[in-house]
Amino acid sequence: MRRLILTRDAQHNVPTSVERSLQFTFVIHLQPSDLETESMMPQSSTCRLRRCGFCLLQQPMRAKHCPTCSRCVRRFDHHCPWIENCVGERNHRWFVLYLMVQLLTLLWALRVALSGISPSATWESWLRANGFLLAALCVVGVFSAVVAALLGCHIYLVAINCTTWEFMSRHRIAYLRERGDDDSPFDRGVLCNLWDFFCVCGAVAWEQVYHRNLQNPV
Repeated sequence: MRRLILTRDAQHNVPTSVERSLQFTFVIHLQPSDLETESMMPQSSTCRLRRCGFCLLQQPMRAKHCPTCSRCVRRFDHHCPWIENCVGERNHRWFVLYLMVQLLTLLWALRVALSGISPSATWESWLRANGFLLAALCVVGVFSAVVAALLGCHIYLVAINCTTWEFMSRHRIAYLRERGDDDSPFDRGVLCNLWDFFCVCGAVAWEQVYHRNLQNPV
């Protein structure tokens, strides 16, 4: 069971930027498996954070509550029914690698199916001998096209440092609503975005990145 204890901060400790709003300190006793929810706890009150109406936690920037998983996810991308889990900050790179491996496997299956097609004297005998392989080629080809399109979309979003949720719901997100359609406050260039995504581990303070880019626009 989880216990949630709320205590109001002293008035003189409340930052002036959020002086008019209630400040709460959450003390949550979690099971060891709830690391994703535990990491949602804000470590600083320097930024004004929104509160999740379901978890009652202050959400870091780019976080979103997933109704399917019933938890808030850092740098939420989407909920994937293939893996029955959310894709977020901790597993997004592994999801992209999973798509790459899946695409390579499908392409290998296409190559095997093509190599098994044998010639024949007539069309009727050729279809009889290779009908199963032709059906397999059609099915694997469709799956290959779907996975290739999905992988291409994710690589593009990673290159501009944007998530699927931010891309699809841009007009409803407060920190993106006032910016242009192709303007991302987290974009550091294609090479830096790819390096950070695939090679840098750990949580990122997106509030600091956002305000840094506002003060020093490229």
